[in-house]
Amino acid sequence: MSDLQKLLTWLSPAFPVGAFAWSAGLETAIVQGRVTDRASAEDWIGGALTLGGLRTDAILLSHAHSGFADADDINALADLCLALAPARERHAETLQTGNAFVLASAAWPTEAPSALPNPCPYPVAVGALAGAHGIDRRDTLIAFLTATVHSQVSVAVRLVPIGQSDGLAIMARLEPQVAALADLCLHAALDEIGSVAYGADIAQMQHETLPTRIFRS
Repeated sequence: MSDLQKLLTWLSPAFPVGAFAWSAGLETAIVQGRVTDRASAEDWIGGALTLGGLRTDAILLSHAHSGFADADDINALADLCLALAPARERHAETLQTGNAFVLASAAWPTEAPSALPNPCPYPVAVGALAGAHGIDRRDTLIAFLTATVHSQVSVAVRLVPIGQSDGLAIMARLEPQVAALADLCLHAALDEIGSVAYGADIAQMQHETLPTRIFRS
């Protein structure tokens, strides 16, 4: 029960990592008219989940969970995560949210602390600290992916805008994809990392040039 409580707290929108401030390029797609309704929002978020950056983050998280006690492994994963960031804003997002997660989660001390770089990319921080606390790796993956999907849906609800009912429908429809991706990433090797969500990557690069921005990425 305590493991579930930690996951619900750590990956809650109320946990102070500032994830609400970032859209991962979705704001660009909305401004450019590529995401305009429930269907296109679901397609965008689902594509990032199964073919883009969310899949990459989940694989890195899984390996950080397994190797939390090895400082060299964790530092190598952090370097890889940053090298794979497609845009300056994405680089800033993963470091700022990761560092905030490490600071906030210190309220839950562990007898087997993980040697994390400072600052530390978000998926590496979540994976390593969940591993240090002995929290199930698949549960951690599902919680992380679900929270990230919910954050993206929140962006669409506010900016497209779509209604709350449409947002909830997207969350419900993507649940099987979240579970399937968690199972895939549970056993994925690092050389299986790869993204073909080029539209999302380019949208993240273009975001810093938007004349008016609500989100930071």
